[in-house]
Amino acid sequence: MDTVLPTAEMQQAYLERDASYDGLFFLGVRTTGIFCRPTCPARKPLPKNVEYFPTARAALVAGYRPCKRCRPLELDDRPPWAATLLDDVERDPSSRITDGDLRARRIDPGTVRRYFLRRYGMTFQAFTRARRLSGILSQIREDGALDTAVFASGYESHSGFRDAFSRSFGKPPGRYRDGKCVLLSWLRTPLGPLVAGATDEGICLLEFTDRRMLEAQLATVQRLFDAPVAPGSNEHLESLQGELAKYFAGSLRAFSVPLVYPGTPFQRRVWKELLAIPYGETRSYEQIAIAIGDPTAVRAVGRANGLNRIAILIPCHRVVNKNGELGGYGGGLRRKQYLLSLERVDGTL
Repeated sequence: MDTVLPTAEMQQAYLERDASYDGLFFLGVRTTGIFCRPTCPARKPLPKNVEYFPTARAALVAGYRPCKRCRPLELDDRPPWAATLLDDVERDPSSRITDGDLRARRIDPGTVRRYFLRRYGMTFQAFTRARRLSGILSQIREDGALDTAVFASGYESHSGFRDAFSRSFGKPPGRYRDGKCVLLSWLRTPLGPLVAGATDEGICLLEFTDRRMLEAQLATVQRLFDAPVAPGSNEHLESLQGELAKYFAGSLRAFSVPLVYPGTPFQRRVWKELLAIPYGETRSYEQIAIAIGDPTAVRAVGRANGLNRIAILIPCHRVVNKNGELGGYGGGLRRKQYLLSLERVDGTL
Protein backbone atom coordinates (compact mmCIF):
# COMPACT_ATOMS: atom_id res chain seq x y z
CA MET A 1 0.00 0.00 0.00
CA ASP A 2 2.50 2.64 -1.20
CA THR A 3 0.00 5.19 -2.57
CA VAL A 4 1.43 8.71 -2.13
CA LEU A 5 -1.11 11.43 -1.37
CA PRO A 6 -0.68 15.07 -2.41
CA THR A 7 1.59 16.91 0.03
CA ALA A 8 -0.94 19.69 0.62
CA GLU A 9 -3.61 17.13 1.51
CA MET A 10 -1.32 15.32 3.95
CA GLN A 11 -0.27 18.61 5.56
CA GLN A 12 -3.88 19.66 6.08
CA ALA A 13 -4.78 16.23 7.51
CA TYR A 14 -1.88 16.42 9.95
CA LEU A 15 -2.59 20.00 11.03
CA GLU A 16 -6.26 19.06 11.66
CA ARG A 17 -5.35 15.68 13.25
CA ASP A 18 -7.83 14.06 10.86
CA ALA A 19 -8.29 10.49 12.13
CA SER A 20 -9.61 9.32 8.76
CA TYR A 21 -6.02 9.49 7.46
CA ASP A 22 -4.53 7.25 10.16
CA GLY A 23 -2.63 4.46 8.42
CA LEU A 24 -2.68 6.23 5.05
CA PHE A 25 0.55 8.14 5.59
CA PHE A 26 3.18 8.95 8.21
CA LEU A 27 5.27 12.06 8.73
CA GLY A 28 8.89 12.41 9.75
CA VAL A 29 10.15 15.44 11.67
CA ARG A 30 13.62 16.31 10.43
CA THR A 31 14.61 18.28 13.53
CA THR A 32 13.92 15.39 15.92
CA GLY A 33 14.41 12.30 13.74
CA ILE A 34 10.99 10.98 14.84
CA PHE A 35 8.04 9.86 12.70
CA CYS A 36 4.38 10.04 13.71
CA ARG A 37 0.78 9.31 12.80
CA PRO A 38 -1.33 12.16 11.34
CA THR A 39 -3.21 12.30 14.66
CA CYS A 40 -0.16 12.61 16.92
CA PRO A 41 -0.98 14.95 19.85
CA ALA A 42 2.58 16.30 20.03
CA ARG A 43 3.35 19.90 19.19
CA LYS A 44 3.25 20.46 15.43
CA PRO A 45 6.58 21.21 13.74
CA LEU A 46 7.07 23.79 11.01
CA PRO A 47 5.96 22.45 7.60
CA LYS A 48 9.48 22.92 6.20
CA ASN A 49 10.74 20.41 8.80
CA VAL A 50 8.31 17.66 7.81
CA GLU A 51 8.55 14.94 5.17
CA TYR A 52 5.84 12.40 4.40
CA PHE A 53 5.92 8.64 3.89
CA PRO A 54 3.29 6.21 2.58
CA THR A 55 4.21 3.51 5.12
CA ALA A 56 5.85 3.19 8.52
CA ARG A 57 8.47 0.96 6.91
CA ALA A 58 9.45 3.75 4.52
CA ALA A 59 9.94 6.12 7.46
CA LEU A 60 12.10 3.56 9.26
CA VAL A 61 14.22 2.97 6.14
CA ALA A 62 14.75 6.74 5.93
CA GLY A 63 16.24 6.64 9.42
CA TYR A 64 13.36 7.96 11.53
CA ARG A 65 12.49 6.58 14.98
CA PRO A 66 8.85 5.87 15.99
CA CYS A 67 7.20 8.49 18.20
CA LYS A 68 6.64 7.36 21.78
CA ARG A 69 3.40 9.35 22.07
CA CYS A 70 1.41 8.15 19.05
CA ARG A 71 3.28 4.81 18.60
CA PRO A 72 2.99 4.58 14.80
CA LEU A 73 4.25 0.97 14.64
CA GLU A 74 1.35 -0.34 16.72
CA LEU A 75 -2.22 -1.01 15.64
CA ASP A 76 -3.16 -0.54 19.28
CA ASP A 77 -2.84 3.24 19.54
CA ARG A 78 -4.48 3.42 22.94
CA PRO A 79 -2.43 5.19 25.62
CA PRO A 80 -1.20 2.72 28.29
CA TRP A 81 -3.54 4.08 30.96
CA ALA A 82 -6.58 3.51 28.68
CA ALA A 83 -5.50 -0.05 27.88
CA THR A 84 -5.11 -0.75 31.61
CA LEU A 85 -8.53 0.70 32.44
CA LEU A 86 -10.22 -1.36 29.72
CA ASP A 87 -8.44 -4.51 30.86
CA ASP A 88 -9.63 -3.86 34.44
CA VAL A 89 -13.22 -3.37 33.27
CA GLU A 90 -13.17 -6.61 31.25
CA ARG A 91 -11.58 -8.50 34.13
CA ASP A 92 -14.36 -7.43 36.51
CA PRO A 93 -17.27 -5.61 34.81
CA SER A 94 -19.08 -5.30 38.14
CA SER A 95 -16.32 -3.14 39.64
CA ARG A 96 -16.73 0.62 39.89
CA ILE A 97 -13.81 2.92 39.11
CA THR A 98 -14.54 6.40 40.44
CA ASP A 99 -12.85 9.70 39.68
CA GLY A 100 -11.10 9.33 43.02
CA ASP A 101 -9.76 5.95 41.93
CA LEU A 102 -8.49 7.53 38.72
CA ARG A 103 -6.70 10.29 40.62
CA ALA A 104 -5.15 7.67 42.91
CA ARG A 105 -3.70 6.10 39.75
CA ARG A 106 -2.37 9.54 38.72
CA ILE A 107 -4.86 9.72 35.81
CA ASP A 108 -6.80 12.94 35.23
CA PRO A 109 -10.57 12.18 35.13
CA GLY A 110 -11.06 14.97 32.57
CA THR A 111 -8.54 13.35 30.24
CA VAL A 112 -10.32 10.00 30.63
CA ARG A 113 -13.70 11.57 29.92
CA ARG A 114 -12.50 13.32 26.74
CA TYR A 115 -10.71 10.23 25.46
CA PHE A 116 -13.72 7.94 25.92
CA LEU A 117 -16.11 10.47 24.39
CA ARG A 118 -13.87 10.80 21.33
CA ARG A 119 -13.04 7.10 20.96
CA TYR A 120 -16.20 5.33 22.18
CA GLY A 121 -18.90 7.99 21.97
CA MET A 122 -19.59 7.88 25.72
CA THR A 123 -17.90 8.87 28.96
CA PHE A 124 -15.84 6.32 30.89
CA GLN A 125 -18.53 6.08 33.56
CA ALA A 126 -21.22 5.51 30.91
CA PHE A 127 -19.00 2.90 29.26
CA THR A 128 -18.44 0.95 32.47
CA ARG A 129 -22.14 1.20 33.41
CA ALA A 130 -23.21 -0.11 30.00
CA ARG A 131 -20.63 -2.92 30.20
CA ARG A 132 -21.93 -3.89 33.64
CA LEU A 133 -25.52 -3.86 32.43
CA SER A 134 -24.73 -6.00 29.38
CA GLY A 135 -23.36 -8.63 31.74
CA ILE A 136 -26.60 -8.56 33.69
CA LEU A 137 -28.62 -9.04 30.50
CA SER A 138 -26.52 -12.05 29.55
CA GLN A 139 -26.99 -13.61 32.96
CA ILE A 140 -30.74 -12.98 32.95
CA ARG A 141 -31.00 -14.60 29.54
CA GLU A 142 -29.05 -17.65 30.71
CA ASP A 143 -30.87 -18.42 33.96
CA GLY A 144 -33.72 -15.91 34.20
CA ALA A 145 -32.77 -14.98 37.77
CA LEU A 146 -33.04 -11.22 38.01
CA ASP A 147 -32.19 -11.02 41.73
CA THR A 148 -28.96 -12.96 41.37
CA ALA A 149 -27.84 -10.96 38.35
CA VAL A 150 -28.62 -7.56 39.88
CA PHE A 151 -26.89 -8.06 43.22
CA ALA A 152 -23.92 -9.97 41.76
CA SER A 153 -23.26 -6.99 39.50
CA GLY A 154 -22.82 -4.55 42.34
CA TYR A 155 -26.26 -2.94 42.53
CA GLU A 156 -27.69 -2.66 46.01
CA SER A 157 -31.34 -2.61 44.95
CA HIS A 158 -33.65 -3.30 42.04
CA SER A 159 -34.50 0.39 41.86
CA GLY A 160 -30.82 1.30 41.48
CA PHE A 161 -30.51 -1.24 38.68
CA ARG A 162 -33.67 0.03 36.94
CA ASP A 163 -32.50 3.66 37.14
CA ALA A 164 -29.07 2.81 35.73
CA PHE A 165 -30.60 0.69 32.98
CA SER A 166 -33.06 3.38 31.92
CA ARG A 167 -30.32 6.02 31.98
CA SER A 168 -28.11 3.93 29.69
CA PHE A 169 -30.67 2.48 27.29
CA GLY A 170 -33.62 4.88 27.43
CA LYS A 171 -36.13 2.23 28.52
CA PRO A 172 -36.71 0.23 31.72
CA PRO A 173 -35.39 -3.36 31.88
CA GLY A 174 -38.91 -4.76 31.72
CA ARG A 175 -39.03 -3.52 28.12
CA TYR A 176 -36.31 -6.06 27.26
CA ARG A 177 -37.62 -9.18 28.95
CA ASP A 178 -35.93 -11.64 26.57
CA GLY A 179 -32.45 -10.42 27.57
CA LYS A 180 -31.40 -9.66 24.00
CA CYS A 181 -28.57 -7.20 23.59
CA VAL A 182 -26.48 -5.79 20.74
CA LEU A 183 -22.88 -6.12 21.90
CA LEU A 184 -20.25 -3.61 20.79
CA SER A 185 -16.52 -4.14 20.40
CA TRP A 186 -13.88 -1.71 19.20
CA LEU A 187 -11.43 -3.26 16.73
CA ARG A 188 -8.05 -1.89 15.71
CA THR A 189 -7.13 -1.80 12.00
CA PRO A 190 -4.54 -0.11 9.78
CA LEU A 191 -7.20 2.47 8.88
CA GLY A 192 -8.04 3.34 12.48
CA PRO A 193 -10.47 1.85 14.99
CA LEU A 194 -13.77 0.28 13.94
CA VAL A 195 -16.79 -0.24 16.16
CA ALA A 196 -18.48 -3.59 15.57
CA GLY A 197 -21.90 -4.68 16.79
CA ALA A 198 -23.34 -8.18 16.97
CA THR A 199 -26.44 -10.01 18.11
CA ASP A 200 -26.69 -13.75 18.73
CA GLU A 201 -27.44 -14.15 15.02
CA GLY A 202 -24.44 -12.30 13.57
CA ILE A 203 -22.69 -8.99 12.86
CA CYS A 204 -25.09 -6.07 12.53
CA LEU A 205 -22.72 -3.08 12.62
CA LEU A 206 -19.20 -2.21 11.46
CA GLU A 207 -18.28 1.46 11.21
CA PHE A 208 -15.24 3.68 11.54
CA THR A 209 -15.43 5.37 14.93
CA ASP A 210 -14.81 8.85 13.52
CA ARG A 211 -17.69 8.69 11.04
CA ARG A 212 -20.16 11.51 11.62
CA MET A 213 -23.16 9.20 11.25
CA LEU A 214 -21.95 6.74 13.90
CA GLU A 215 -24.18 8.02 16.70
CA ALA A 216 -27.22 7.86 14.39
CA GLN A 217 -26.25 4.34 13.30
CA LEU A 218 -26.08 3.16 16.93
CA ALA A 219 -29.52 4.63 17.58
CA THR A 220 -30.84 2.94 14.42
CA VAL A 221 -29.41 -0.42 15.52
CA GLN A 222 -31.08 -0.12 18.93
CA ARG A 223 -34.39 0.73 17.26
CA LEU A 224 -34.22 -1.99 14.59
CA PHE A 225 -33.36 -4.77 17.01
CA ASP A 226 -35.42 -3.34 19.90
CA ALA A 227 -32.49 -4.19 22.17
CA PRO A 228 -29.97 -2.34 24.31
CA VAL A 229 -26.59 -1.53 22.75
CA ALA A 230 -23.72 -2.10 25.17
CA PRO A 231 -20.01 -2.95 25.23
CA GLY A 232 -19.25 -6.67 25.21
CA SER A 233 -18.24 -9.55 22.99
CA ASN A 234 -19.51 -12.82 21.57
CA GLU A 235 -18.36 -15.50 19.16
CA HIS A 236 -19.29 -13.45 16.08
CA LEU A 237 -17.25 -10.45 17.21
CA GLU A 238 -14.28 -12.67 18.03
CA SER A 239 -14.49 -14.30 14.59
CA LEU A 240 -14.78 -10.90 12.92
CA GLN A 241 -11.60 -9.66 14.59
CA GLY A 242 -9.63 -12.60 13.19
CA GLU A 243 -11.14 -12.30 9.71
CA LEU A 244 -10.47 -8.55 9.52
CA ALA A 245 -6.83 -9.11 10.46
CA LYS A 246 -6.49 -11.61 7.60
CA TYR A 247 -8.32 -9.29 5.20
CA PHE A 248 -5.99 -6.36 5.89
CA ALA A 249 -3.01 -8.71 5.61
CA GLY A 250 -4.23 -9.60 2.10
CA SER A 251 -4.85 -13.27 2.90
CA LEU A 252 -8.67 -13.24 3.08
CA ARG A 253 -10.98 -12.36 0.19
CA ALA A 254 -14.34 -13.58 1.49
CA PHE A 255 -15.77 -13.17 4.98
CA SER A 256 -17.62 -16.08 6.57
CA VAL A 257 -18.96 -14.43 9.72
CA PRO A 258 -22.81 -14.24 9.56
CA LEU A 259 -24.43 -10.86 8.88
CA VAL A 260 -27.73 -9.41 10.07
CA TYR A 261 -28.93 -6.35 8.17
CA PRO A 262 -32.61 -5.49 8.51
CA GLY A 263 -33.89 -2.69 6.30
CA THR A 264 -36.57 -1.83 3.78
CA PRO A 265 -37.08 -4.32 0.93
CA PHE A 266 -35.31 -1.91 -1.45
CA GLN A 267 -32.34 -1.43 0.88
CA ARG A 268 -31.94 -5.16 1.34
CA ARG A 269 -31.96 -5.72 -2.44
CA VAL A 270 -29.18 -3.16 -2.80
CA TRP A 271 -27.13 -4.60 0.06
CA LYS A 272 -27.47 -8.15 -1.28
CA GLU A 273 -26.23 -6.92 -4.65
CA LEU A 274 -23.24 -5.30 -2.93
CA LEU A 275 -22.43 -8.67 -1.37
CA ALA A 276 -22.38 -10.15 -4.87
CA ILE A 277 -19.58 -7.83 -6.09
CA PRO A 278 -16.45 -10.01 -6.27
CA TYR A 279 -13.27 -9.10 -4.44
CA GLY A 280 -11.08 -7.00 -6.72
CA GLU A 281 -13.96 -5.68 -8.82
CA THR A 282 -16.16 -2.59 -8.76
CA ARG A 283 -19.65 -1.67 -9.96
CA SER A 284 -21.23 1.66 -10.77
CA TYR A 285 -24.41 2.91 -9.10
CA GLU A 286 -26.14 2.49 -12.45
CA GLN A 287 -25.02 -1.14 -12.69
CA ILE A 288 -26.39 -1.85 -9.21
CA ALA A 289 -29.72 -0.25 -10.13
CA ILE A 290 -29.97 -2.39 -13.26
CA ALA A 291 -28.96 -5.53 -11.36
CA ILE A 292 -31.81 -5.10 -8.86
CA GLY A 293 -34.29 -4.56 -11.70
CA ASP A 294 -34.86 -0.83 -11.15
CA PRO A 295 -32.61 1.06 -13.62
CA THR A 296 -34.11 4.47 -12.83
CA ALA A 297 -33.33 4.20 -9.09
CA VAL A 298 -29.70 5.32 -9.30
CA ARG A 299 -30.04 8.01 -6.64
CA ALA A 300 -31.97 5.67 -4.35
CA VAL A 301 -29.19 3.11 -4.78
CA GLY A 302 -26.69 5.76 -3.70
CA ARG A 303 -28.74 6.54 -0.58
CA ALA A 304 -29.05 2.85 0.32
CA ASN A 305 -25.33 2.45 -0.24
CA GLY A 306 -24.66 5.30 2.17
CA LEU A 307 -26.96 3.80 4.79
CA ASN A 308 -25.10 0.48 4.83
CA ARG A 309 -24.25 -0.20 8.47
CA ILE A 310 -21.70 -2.98 7.89
CA ALA A 311 -18.66 -1.44 6.20
CA ILE A 312 -16.13 -3.64 4.37
CA LEU A 313 -18.16 -6.84 4.90
CA ILE A 314 -21.05 -5.46 2.84
CA PRO A 315 -18.61 -3.84 0.40
CA CYS A 316 -20.14 -0.48 -0.39
CA HIS A 317 -16.57 0.71 -1.07
CA ARG A 318 -16.71 -1.30 -4.33
CA VAL A 319 -19.36 1.01 -5.80
CA VAL A 320 -17.95 3.89 -7.87
CA ASN A 321 -19.17 6.51 -10.32
CA LYS A 322 -19.92 5.50 -13.91
CA ASN A 323 -16.84 7.44 -15.10
CA GLY A 324 -14.60 5.44 -12.76
CA GLU A 325 -14.17 8.15 -10.13
CA LEU A 326 -14.44 7.07 -6.50
CA GLY A 327 -17.77 8.73 -5.75
CA GLY A 328 -18.66 8.97 -2.05
CA TYR A 329 -17.79 6.95 1.04
CA GLY A 330 -18.89 7.49 4.62
CA GLY A 331 -15.50 6.49 5.99
CA GLY A 332 -13.67 8.98 3.77
CA LEU A 333 -12.47 8.72 0.19
CA ARG A 334 -8.88 7.95 1.15
CA ARG A 335 -10.04 4.92 3.08
CA LYS A 336 -12.10 3.87 0.08
CA GLN A 337 -9.04 4.17 -2.15
CA TYR A 338 -7.00 2.16 0.35
CA LEU A 339 -9.55 -0.66 0.41
CA LEU A 340 -9.82 -0.78 -3.38
CA SER A 341 -6.03 -0.79 -3.71
CA LEU A 342 -5.80 -3.57 -1.12
CA GLU A 343 -8.21 -5.66 -3.19
CA ARG A 344 -6.44 -5.17 -6.51
CA VAL A 345 -5.86 -8.51 -8.27
CA ASP A 346 -2.69 -8.69 -10.39
CA GLY A 347 -2.30 -4.93 -10.05
CA THR A 348 -5.67 -4.03 -11.62
CA LEU A 349 -9.21 -3.49 -10.41
